[in-house]
Amino acid sequence: MNWNQLISNRRLGQEHRHPERHDDRTEFKRDYDRLIFSAPFRRLQNKTQVFPLPGSVFVHNRLTHSLEVASVGMSLGNDVAAQLQRRHPGLSPLVGELGQIVATACLAHDMGNPPFGHSGEKAIQTFFTEGKGQYLRDGVSAPFWDDITHFEGNANAFRLLTHQFLGRRPGGFVMTYSTLAAIVKYPHASSAAGRKGKFGFFCSEAPTYQRIASELGIRQLSAPCEPLRYARHPLVYLVEAADDICYEIMDLEDAQKLKILSFEETARLLLGFFSADVQERLMQRIRDEQLTDENEQMQYLRACVIGKLENACVKAFVDNEDRILDGTFDGSLIDHIGPLEHEAYEHCVRVSKARIYRSKPVLDVELSGYRIMATLMELMLEAIEHPDRYYSQQLIGRVSSQYDIESTDLEQRVMAVIDYISGMTDVYALDVYQKICGISLPIV
Repeated sequence: MNWNQLISNRRLGQEHRHPERHDDRTEFKRDYDRLIFSAPFRRLQNKTQVFPLPGSVFVHNRLTHSLEVASVGMSLGNDVAAQLQRRHPGLSPLVGELGQIVATACLAHDMGNPPFGHSGEKAIQTFFTEGKGQYLRDGVSAPFWDDITHFEGNANAFRLLTHQFLGRRPGGFVMTYSTLAAIVKYPHASSAAGRKGKFGFFCSEAPTYQRIASELGIRQLSAPCEPLRYARHPLVYLVEAADDICYEIMDLEDAQKLKILSFEETARLLLGFFSADVQERLMQRIRDEQLTDENEQMQYLRACVIGKLENACVKAFVDNEDRILDGTFDGSLIDHIGPLEHEAYEHCVRVSKARIYRSKPVLDVELSGYRIMATLMELMLEAIEHPDRYYSQQLIGRVSSQYDIESTDLEQRVMAVIDYISGMTDVYALDVYQKICGISLPIV
């Protein structure tokens, strides 16, 4: 793979068109603006990140998380671009826009996630493997069955951005090839997902990814008769690093605000990224600037940690550029940072798994979210199986016209149900659940 081919502003769905432009924005900046002003992006404000949507204490939702990831991604991309341009003077000027491309991909990285976080994904998967959707196995193709039983927010984001929904234009969001490739964290089909079950595109979008990969020169790793599997586009590593940095560090800050972790515990975790002498300098600065407010102290320490991890990931990327480009780089950039930072990060991961992700507020939203999603899947699948029934017609009537819910093809109908339910916000999913279950009916 080479940078001059990997960075392309060609647009999906407009390969043979050159629309007239009326301003000086680059094509990659247009991608960014297109996402920021889109309805699916705005809906992230009502989708769970980790903790239940905020009451008296504000914690992150998918929207604020995505904006912060985009900010870190912009820094990562800009810093890597500057070093690449110094190292390779003959690079295309488009390489200078890596920061913009990475930031846009960061905005989109969670857009395919269903309501209620990972419990929403699990509810869709297990509806088909353990629930009433098991009967579909004999009625759909093996690749489609793999897709729905391993349902993935990552693959759904690629579908959301590229699929031509009813009444929409070809190419979906009509994004640039490089931005779309930077979103695909697991560039392989569901049948090649392996033990973790992660994959990057549904079988319905596989030809689209193949076209993008061919245009950008992304290395194909699978043999002709094997399930599709590609090397990552290099910018995926920067998107992943921005996400890794933000969710781990910001989850700690949220946990401290919710008093799941004490201020002292959280401060020790963040100071662990620094040597003893640097820790003392950081604490001395806090004293010198008279930061007596604990929230201000936490924000300062968090900013220092994010800055250090950002620099470490840039170094890891540049040091491993050759392996990244030939598709042999293993793991994430976080796996290749210095030992002090890596051990501190892994310590945070261990604490998060033990104290945060199994905390009562998180488990409560996962349990309720799972039940809501499973019920919606059951009722909507029953409706498309028996569309002539009165109750089925009432349910189908709620579905937006962009979803091909009345297709003659079973797989398209099932996918339309998944598109509809996965696109809901937490609040809307709860509202629909309550209405169709006869809960909270209006008083006449």
